[in-house]
Amino acid sequence: MVDTKRQKQKQLTRKHVIEIAIKQFSETGITMTRTTDIAKAANVAHGTIFVHFPKQEDLLIAVIEEFGDRIVKRLQELIDSNRSLFEVLEAHIAGLAEFESFYTRLIIERRLLPATARDTYIMIQSAISIHIAETAEKEIKQGVIREFPIHLLFNTWLGLIHYYLTNGDLYCCSDSILKKHGHELLRHFIKLISIEQKYKEAEK
Repeated sequence: MVDTKRQKQKQLTRKHVIEIAIKQFSETGITMTRTTDIAKAANVAHGTIFVHFPKQEDLLIAVIEEFGDRIVKRLQELIDSNRSLFEVLEAHIAGLAEFESFYTRLIIERRLLPATARDTYIMIQSAISIHIAETAEKEIKQGVIREFPIHLLFNTWLGLIHYYLTNGDLYCCSDSILKKHGHELLRHFIKLISIEQKYKEAEK
């Protein structure tokens, strides 16, 4: 019983540290945040961080995985319920918006991060692209959207989002870029890839 309680407390502490790390990385920057900053903000001893994450790199990987798991899980739920590409991309935006500050830091600082963290980021994007591709391929076969390489569809979509996030000061003040412009970007992208008549019918 004691071991079970300790294990549960350990899991809660680990989760708490990850949530605080997300906030610190978002506010200070990934490469500028120190483990001492995270420990202080989490109100835990500095050594506690290393009990759960032997290296700061391990903590960063855990944060990226947490971000990715939440988005991928939501996309899978939509695909399982046979939702449209519009709805899947809408969920993608909502998932990114939840982590917007951290994700913006991640795409800006990615090349400066350790190789293992970069690899984790790539794996997350690959998982997301597979889920989006599954729905896109279905709508290509149905004649709803134009037929072109799926990797270009995903990269164009991601490029559009990344451009707005990394140039947020041009489009927004202190508000969320994705909450303010996400729906507009989504409708613009869907209109670009849709077969015109099918798109008009879907809008009705």
